[in-house]
Amino acid sequence: MTTPSSAPVRHVPVVIVGAGPAGLTVANILRTASVDCVVLEIESREFIEQRPRAGFLEEWAVQALDRRGLADRIVERAPTHTEFEFRFEGERQRFPYTEITGHHHYVYPQPLLVTDLVREYADVRGGDIRFGVRDVELHDIGTERPSVSYTDPETGERRLLRCEFVAGCDGPRGVTRTAMPAASTTVARHDHGVGWLALLAEAPPSSDCVILGVHPRGFAGHMARSPEVTRYYLQCPPGDDPENWPDERVWSELHARLAVRGAPPLTEGRLVEKRVLDMHNYVTEPMAYGRLFLAGDAAHLVAPIAAKGMNLALHDALLLGDALAAYCGKGDDSGLRDYSAAALRRVWHYQEFSQWLSELYHGPSSGDPFRAGAASARLRRVLGSPAAATAFAELFLGKETDH
Repeated sequence: MTTPSSAPVRHVPVVIVGAGPAGLTVANILRTASVDCVVLEIESREFIEQRPRAGFLEEWAVQALDRRGLADRIVERAPTHTEFEFRFEGERQRFPYTEITGHHHYVYPQPLLVTDLVREYADVRGGDIRFGVRDVELHDIGTERPSVSYTDPETGERRLLRCEFVAGCDGPRGVTRTAMPAASTTVARHDHGVGWLALLAEAPPSSDCVILGVHPRGFAGHMARSPEVTRYYLQCPPGDDPENWPDERVWSELHARLAVRGAPPLTEGRLVEKRVLDMHNYVTEPMAYGRLFLAGDAAHLVAPIAAKGMNLALHDALLLGDALAAYCGKGDDSGLRDYSAAALRRVWHYQEFSQWLSELYHGPSSGDPFRAGAASARLRRVLGSPAAATAFAELFLGKETDH
């Protein structure tokens, strides 16, 4: 698009579109490096700080944030997980991944991370973030003088930000994805053929760890979110309507799919969220065009099968923030030139692992005896072979994936 000529203009080195974990991490890195930037977000601050999202952070991600002064609350407050429990064929078996690898997960829901990053960027470091903007448009991203325009929510006036770079961190339905020219990009997609009914229950966790139920009726998952709230997942047909799942049916299926000998019954509570998530993945290559760089779900989507989405977004943001800071501060463009290739190495590792794990979870309920038998063999190998267990644990924790 051409640049509007009548809008009030401001010059800034970097415009960041989207105030999720990726955009806010980039913003904080730039602010620390004294690189001026503006963050544009279509939602309100209250909305992004309360929006329910993922809850697991890999240890490498927390360590990377901590080195940049962005993880104080995580380190101080977040509980750690060291194992999870498989339930299948009437059995239960713990998988002690910390004992195997020496590493662990942090349980820290995305709204808390977003709240921390907004506070650090806007309140502590005085960064410029504009909430509730409308009609964001990108202009001239293939040139050395890109710009971003938007409508001011208070005045209704169009505003224009001229910049050197645009960081597209506004998710799968944002404007930055669609700004990538189709002739210069490839989008690879994979559909797992299943849906997950995502549930939040006002009920204490029924276990001290994550439970992964592999069942002929479909996958079921249990993940603690707080001492009072539990996240559950139930496999369902893709595109299913949450209205097809009254509370009584939900709890009946959870009990059926997670029931094993020797386990206490689930603690029921009021269901405060029901959403159907279709399990599909995509990857955009390259993750950059001209002066536009994509990060997080704007560039790729990984289904929540392996709890990788927020961690991938942070990996992108750390690479991109450091690369932009190096260029704007020292004129070093090597990080920007290598950004897409470096990010995609981890993206594809996580995508492959998600696909592998999906078959383990969903094969038994596929209706295909071959897939069901292969999935059972895969699970028993992970639980019975030290070598297979180590490889699985390292992939689950995101270790050694960039080589």
